[in-house]
Amino acid sequence: MGGHTESQPRAPAPVDKIFEECVGCKWTLHVLRQVRMGVTRPGAIERSADGLRAKVLNERLVKLVAFGILVRHEFAEIPPRVEYRLTVFGERLLGILDQIEQLRDEYAG
Repeated sequence: MGGHTESQPRAPAPVDKIFEECVGCKWTLHVLRQVRMGVTRPGAIERSADGLRAKVLNERLVKLVAFGILVRHEFAEIPPRVEYRLTVFGERLLGILDQIEQLRDEYAG
């Protein structure tokens, strides 16, 4: 097995920009939850939800890495392998999003 390279976690983007450009997408929370549960490879994430297509997933993953929410790990293997992990900031953000969803559920209906 070959080694791997890991992109450096970026400094988190301003939180208002994250909410404006990222959290509003219906797939973002699904992707983050899948990664948290250990589904870290793009193909597995794509198969985890009906209607999630590779193009949309790739756009989400690129944006989540750019915003410092995920980090991309590239393994020097044949065939190439890529995995994503939550950054410390991503874990905190997902915890807050979980709380918002819980609050919404408590007051729905």
